[in-house]
Amino acid sequence: MIQFDRITKRYPPDITALADISAEIAAGELVTITGHSGAGKSTLLRLIPAIERPTGGALLVNGQNVGGLRRSALPWLRRHIGLVFQDQKLLFDRSALDNVLLPLEIAGFPLKEAKRRAAAALDKVGLGQRARALPIALSGGEQQRLAIARAVAHRPALLLADEPTAYLDAETARAVADIFIEFHRVGVTVLAATYDASLFPGARQLRLDHGRLAP
Repeated sequence: MIQFDRITKRYPPDITALADISAEIAAGELVTITGHSGAGKSTLLRLIPAIERPTGGALLVNGQNVGGLRRSALPWLRRHIGLVFQDQKLLFDRSALDNVLLPLEIAGFPLKEAKRRAAAALDKVGLGQRARALPIALSGGEQQRLAIARAVAHRPALLLADEPTAYLDAETARAVADIFIEFHRVGVTVLAATYDASLFPGARQLRLDHGRLAP
């Protein structure tokens, strides 16, 4: 599903975030990206939906070089990807249901279908009874579950998560990680950057060290 072929990412004036990354991720895999702070984990994830573009090398998603995609093609690419990043960008003036519903409406789903998918996604992450609650009334763990519901409501084949358990207590972190593991069990490809790979037992691990893949 994903192929990194000698990927490099540099930022001006002379900062190398990633260097010569080559790896493959098969459809249906559960993979963690680990490494120290600043190792390049977030950068690597952000390349996949073309939020950032590589400086060198090729990144193929389902055989398509995403680094060369035109901006007009990005919505099509991202329609097949669920994104859960540290900056959740929840809308605090809208209910949990409306937070999940809005991206579906923007993507062009009919309202009835969008509402059905949004409600199903909230149920899946254990927030079915909190659909009308505003995000400010949710705990940190519930807010993270809401972000996950929003990411999976369109039923993506690929789910990307950047430190999805950061800043959560141990029990809540385990519950959130279990949600990703459950999606993997039903066939979703899951790629998660994390400081604690033990939360994802059975996952294949890619470890970054100062922008390079460690042996």
